Parts: sequence; C-alpha cells; structure tokens
Amino acid sequence: MAELKLDIIASRLEGLEESIIHRLIDRAQWRVNDVAYIPGLSGFSGDETRSLFELRLYCHEKTDAEFGRFRVPEERPFSADLPLPKRVVNVPETGLHIQDPNCVNLTQTIQKTYHVLLPNICPSGDDGQYGSSVEHDVYAIQAIARRIHYGALYVAESKYSAAPKEYDVLIKERDIDALMAKLTRKDVEDKIISRVKEKVKRLQAKINKAVRNAISPEPVIVYYRNFIIPTTKQGQILYLLNRDSDF
Repeated sequence: MAELKLDIIASRLEGLEESIIHRLIDRAQWRVNDVAYIPGLSGFSGDETRSLFELRLYCHEKTDAEFGRFRVPEERPFSADLPLPKRVVNVPETGLHIQDPNCVNLTQTIQKTYHVLLPNICPSGDDGQYGSSVEHDVYAIQAIARRIHYGALYVAESKYSAAPKEYDVLIKERDIDALMAKLTRKDVEDKIISRVKEKVKRLQAKINKAVRNAISPEPVIVYYRNFIIPTTKQGQILYLLNRDSDF
C-alpha cells in the first residue's frame, strides 16, 4: 500500500514537523504561567482536582471523540472516559497489523516532557493569560502526539514489511535492544535535526519582534533529539511487540 512506503511516510512526518514548530511558536507568545498547570486552580466551580490545562485538554478531546478523531490509529487521546463517536466514521484501510492502537499510547510521557519544554520556549513569569496559554498547549501537544504515534505505527510496519523474517526472530525473542538497534538510522535522525533547526529559523525569519516572541532553535532541537525521536522508536517497538500477523 502507498501509505506504507517509507519515503511517503517520511514526507508526512516532515509535514507534521512544521505543524509542531508553528504550534510551539504560537504557545511562546505567552509566558510560562505556572498557575494554569496547578490542580484545583482552574477557576471552574466544582472541579477541584484538575488544572486549567487538564480541564481544557479533556473538554477539547471530548468533542474530538464525539467527532470520531480517535478512531484514527495515530490519534491517541490523553484523556480517559471519553464518549463514543456521535457520527459514523469510516476509517480507510491503514495497512497496520494491530488490533488495538492504544497498545501504542505514549501520551502520558508526551504530556510530562511537554511541561519540561515550556520554560525553555516561553518567557518566564505570569501574564495572566491562562486561557490562551492552555488553548495553545492543547494544539501543540496534540500535534506532537500525532507525529510520534504516526511515526511509531507506520514506520514500524514499513520497516517490518521490508525484512519480516529478521524482525520475527527479534520479536519472538523479545530482544528490545536488538530491535532498537535495527530501527535506528542515525543518518536519518541527524537529517531530521538539521531540518528542524532550519525550519525554526525560516518560519521566524520575518517575525516582527516588537509584537511577537521568537523562539530559539536550540530547545526545539534538544526536544526532538532527546524526546520526539527516541519516544517514536519506543512506540515502534511497542507496535512490533503487539503486531498481530493474523490481523
């Protein structure tokens, strides 16, 4: 299938890079605003357990779920107890061999590391713009999750399809280290890092710094190198270990 050709998958991932960078630049227009992430301080009466960010994310995903977003394999939700779709959703054949895409759900790790990233791209302090901050957090974190899960699922299946006998041996032995080594292509990873660096610069080349905050490429590069790329590979291993050859 065309979706499983590695060059097409790579092109799709490159497009998702730009979505992430745009979203991070948008979030950086507001300060860190720590209050928005403290449970019990959402400002919503009757909800003393969640932060404003957690509540905003849940409400957004509740609507997404009703529209059928999470029927798509690479769209994994951060929230639990979401409603079923209210519309008929016809998902095209994906070429994936996995019964339950939630076997590859890296959202909790994504959420944790995203909060670590924020102080590195946003101005420090508090500007009181909590609603705008968490709105753009949701857009950013969903873009990151989409990129990671898409890469995890489709790259893993594409690489498996290119060498099924070799992968079957490693999967049967549950040899995580060997699977990681086989999945890793440092030259490709280095190319991604270089491309991300140039995109962060290019997308802000004509920014008016009198009215817009610019972000440095460095924290985005570090985030990609230390988190997005390795977490995607962790997802690929989860996919391979849960791959159903009879599906």
